[in-house]
Amino acid sequence: MTLMIEWEKRWQDGDTGWDHGAPSPPLVEFLEKERVEGRVIVPGCGSGHDVRALAKGGAEVVGLDLAPSALVKARRFAPVGRERYEEGNWLAPGPEEKDRYDWVVEHTCFCAIDPSEREAYIEAVDVALRPGGRFLGVFFLNPQSLHGPPFGVTEAALDGFFSRFELLRKWSPTRAYPGREGREQVRLYYKSL
Repeated sequence: MTLMIEWEKRWQDGDTGWDHGAPSPPLVEFLEKERVEGRVIVPGCGSGHDVRALAKGGAEVVGLDLAPSALVKARRFAPVGRERYEEGNWLAPGPEEKDRYDWVVEHTCFCAIDPSEREAYIEAVDVALRPGGRFLGVFFLNPQSLHGPPFGVTEAALDGFFSRFELLRKWSPTRAYPGREGREQVRLYYKSL
């Protein structure tokens, strides 16, 4: 089964336990203190809750997802700013994506993909993010499922995966979805000029 068909089936079947009906609490916490401006992409955006949270602050936000049904759901919400949704595979960016974004904002995509695809994920960040851009990631360190998705990741693995970027800071968020308290880490990276 191809990746797109797998995720589309999950959306059609309502097998979307990761969709809590609201933006990521750590993202909301971050946005209360800092602005995300310019062109932003949210890979694996699902029904677009994080996209809308970012667009409310004035950013031009693209929500990208493989599953057409996820995007249908996202587009049912009234626009709040300059957001739009595109169907596509984050792991296979086209040449038009080169240096296109000021920010990449991650919440559920990295932990949802098979761990064997994580290098392709990092490469996509590097392609899409312009020099001087930032990557904000909310990472699920230790999900209860051993087989995923979601697939957990260690802090050491994150250090290795994102070593091509400058780590500005990392922290444990004070807000989380129920059951994720103390199990997430937020990281802010910078792509050198």
